[in-house]
Amino acid sequence: MYRPQIAPMGWNSWDCYGAAVTEKEVRQNAEFMAENLKKYGWEYVVVDIQWYEPGADSHEYRPFADLCMDEYGRLLPAPNRFPSAADGRGFAPLAEYVHSLGLKFGIHIMRGIPRQAVHRNMPVLGTDQTARDAARFNSICAWNPDMYGAKANEAGRAYYASILQLYAQWGVDFIKCDDICRELPHEEEELIMLSEAVKNCGRDIVLSLSPGPALLEKAELYKQTANMWRITDDFWDDWKLLYAMFERAEKWSIHAGAGHYPDADMLPIGPIKQDYDRNNRTAFTEDEQITMMTLWCIMRSPLMIGGEMTGFDEFTRKLITNGAVLRMHANSRNARQVFRREIDGTETIVWTAADCEGGSYVAVFNAGEKDGQIGFSLEELEISASDVSATELWSGQKGVWKGSLSSEIPAHGAKVFYVE
Repeated sequence: MYRPQIAPMGWNSWDCYGAAVTEKEVRQNAEFMAENLKKYGWEYVVVDIQWYEPGADSHEYRPFADLCMDEYGRLLPAPNRFPSAADGRGFAPLAEYVHSLGLKFGIHIMRGIPRQAVHRNMPVLGTDQTARDAARFNSICAWNPDMYGAKANEAGRAYYASILQLYAQWGVDFIKCDDICRELPHEEEELIMLSEAVKNCGRDIVLSLSPGPALLEKAELYKQTANMWRITDDFWDDWKLLYAMFERAEKWSIHAGAGHYPDADMLPIGPIKQDYDRNNRTAFTEDEQITMMTLWCIMRSPLMIGGEMTGFDEFTRKLITNGAVLRMHANSRNARQVFRREIDGTETIVWTAADCEGGSYVAVFNAGEKDGQIGFSLEELEISASDVSATELWSGQKGVWKGSLSSEIPAHGAKVFYVE
C-alpha cells in the first residue's frame, strides 16, 4: 500500500458544495491551489459525493435518482456537471488537467455496488458473475441509498477490482470511501476487499475512510488497510464540535505514524455551504480557527480545506500558509496531551510533541469562555533546563522561558511554541 510520509493536505468539495459540485468549481479551486498553496505542500483536489448524479443540487440526496454508469455498473461522472467526462471519458480529462498544474486528483466513493446496477443485473467486468451475485441486499447505507454492500466473493472482488482499474486509468490519486469507517466489525470483509483492490490496482492511491467516529479498538486494522480514517462524524464550524475534538485527539494521537493518520475531518474555513447561499462563511472566530489548525497540525491529522478557496480573505490565506505551523504538521512526532485543567478560572489544555529534526513543540489552548493569563512550569513539560528559547509559531515572536511559561491567550484561542 502507498504510504505517504506526510499526512495528506488538500481541498475537498463537500463543505462548500455538498453533492452539487461542478467541473468549473473543481477547476477554479485547483487553479487557486496551484498558484497560491502548492509551494506550501497542499496538493490534493478531491471531488466529493455523488459526482455521478445529474440532478444533485445541494448537501441533500435524491433517493433512487438515476445514476450515470457504464455497461459494467461502474459509476461515471455526470456530463451535465462534468462536461469533459462526456463520451465515456470519465474523470480522465479532469485528472489530467489537475496533474498539469502539479497537483493530485481524488474522488469520493460509497462502499459497495450501485443498487441500480444490481436491479438491472448488469455484468461484472472480468468474470461471468453479475451485479446481483455481488450484492448484499441487507447492507444499505442509512443516509444514502445509492448502494448495496458487496459480498466478499468472486463477484464482489471482481467488482472492486474493476472500479479500481477504472480509477487508475483515469489517474486518480486519492479515494475517500464513505459508509465504511464506523461500520465495523460487520463490514470488515468489505474494507479488506477494498483495501486489496487499492493495493493491486497498479497506481499509488491514498485510501481515506469515512465517516467517523472510528472505533478505537480497530486502530490496527485501520492502519493495515488505509492511510487515513475519520475519528469524528462530519465536523462543522461549531465550537462544541471543536471542543469535543480534544478528547478524540487525545485518544487517537498515538496512532499517527508513517503512512497512516487519524483524520479529524475537513477544515470548514472561508466560504462554505455555497450551494445554499453564496454569502455563507465559516461561523468559527479567527481564534477558533487558530485553535483548530494548531490541534490538527500537532496531532498530524490530514489537512483538507473545505471552503471555496477563491473567496478566501487575507486571514484565511495566512492561516493555511504559515510555514512554521505546516513544518510542525510535517515534523511532529509522538504528540500527546500533557494536561487538561483549570488555571485561574480558565480551562487550559496543553499538548507537546517532538520535532523529528530536533527541538519540540508546545501547544497551549484556552478552552474557556474568557481571555486568560496561562502559566505553568517547565518541569510539567519534563524540560530539565532552567531556561529555553521558544518561538511562537503564529506570531513569530521569540523569547526565553525561565523556569516557566506565562502567556495571555484569548478565549477559544491557542498559541504554539517551537522550543529548543
